[in-house]
Amino acid sequence: EKPLTIAAYAAGASLAAVTLVYVFGPTFFLDDDASSSRKKGAVGLANHANDCFINSILQALAGLPDLRLYLIREIHRRRLDGPEMYRVAESGSLERKVVKRGNLENLQKGLVTYGLKEILDKLNERPLYRKTISPQPFIRALEKAFGTRISRQQQDAQEFLQIVTERLCDEYHAGAKARKQAQKLGITIKTEDAISTRQEIAEHFGMPVAEGPAAATSDADEAEAPIDESSKEEGFPFEGKIESQLECLTCGFKPKPSASTFVTLTLNVPQKSSTSLNACFDLLMKVEHIEDFKCEYCRLDHAIQIRTKELARASAIETKERLQSDISKLQDALEKDPEKPPEEVTLPDASLAPRRRIARHMYISSFPKVLAIHLSRSMFAVGSVSTKNLAKINFPETLPLGGLLNQKKYKLLGMVAHKGSHNSGHYESFRRQLQPVPFSTPTSFGGEGVYS
Repeated sequence: EKPLTIAAYAAGASLAAVTLVYVFGPTFFLDDDASSSRKKGAVGLANHANDCFINSILQALAGLPDLRLYLIREIHRRRLDGPEMYRVAESGSLERKVVKRGNLENLQKGLVTYGLKEILDKLNERPLYRKTISPQPFIRALEKAFGTRISRQQQDAQEFLQIVTERLCDEYHAGAKARKQAQKLGITIKTEDAISTRQEIAEHFGMPVAEGPAAATSDADEAEAPIDESSKEEGFPFEGKIESQLECLTCGFKPKPSASTFVTLTLNVPQKSSTSLNACFDLLMKVEHIEDFKCEYCRLDHAIQIRTKELARASAIETKERLQSDISKLQDALEKDPEKPPEEVTLPDASLAPRRRIARHMYISSFPKVLAIHLSRSMFAVGSVSTKNLAKINFPETLPLGGLLNQKKYKLLGMVAHKGSHNSGHYESFRRQLQPVPFSTPTSFGGEGVYS
């Protein structure tokens, strides 16, 4: 009986194993294929006409969850607002300086924002087989936005990234100004359902919510003014601010720092066999000394010294009174703001101002949520062609920036590398294999799926 029991047990176990394979086999193999396809790069981009500089950047952008969340939030808000809110400039009521690329109308429409979201959604699908798509829809969106054709010759991936991110940033600010102007003119969402939906989505994405309808009508003169959204939201994730601080090494005067915004940060690579990313940041942030600089404080002090000598030699009462008045005004400006000398006092010629040695320091005053770093490897020599710096750069997976009190940590999510010489070669994109939130499910909610 014992061998019979063992045989029956073995047969039952074999039957259970066969049943297990039959039930779970299809799902297991599909998931295994999907996993292997993701490891191979998920959805690929076709390279038909030297598009590697475009494809590599798009693949790197597709691996940035914060960028995708921004695109969803921005497009959903534009759709809820309606197209009439972004046509304010057509009547000439929105004043804005002329931008370099694209007119204001195209900026407010957000052509590149819409185009980028569509292709990033396709790149973040979870295919069950090897899948390749074309970058042409996004290229056509760029060409329509700029009103020109994109050349298919050898191009620089960093320049393409700079153009795309600057355009996205301009579209964001143009849309924010259009909404602000529309609020002043009383152009808002009219239906109650749209307003409630807008409040629900705004709460979900951390946007400010206006209480009640924002439209002011003739029957509701005491309606509350709408809340300014641009002052509380996170903004474009690539946009940061860098400031330059000067200090005179003679008098110690520090003028107001000059600030500039950036969407990509360029770092020079030292001409060594190997270096580190921190060393490249040190080259940008290190203190630089500049000779023959004309300090505003020293110039006013020099003018006071000249007026004081003239006062000692003066004999006429009117001349003494005028010189004493000039000295008093110069001293007052010296104490309050040396960068604003008194207009009624004529300063000595700028060529006579003393030349000083100053120190300049660069620092990031506003850190972007997504930091795009460009490592410049171009080397230029007098009388020779440009060459490529082949230094190896070591970089950490987590990059801390800033001081001890306001330190920011960035995690490496993607990298675009160039193979070849300075004038030709091929771009490759390395992207962290993760499932970024939100998942790309364009049809799960039906319709166009703004939630995807």
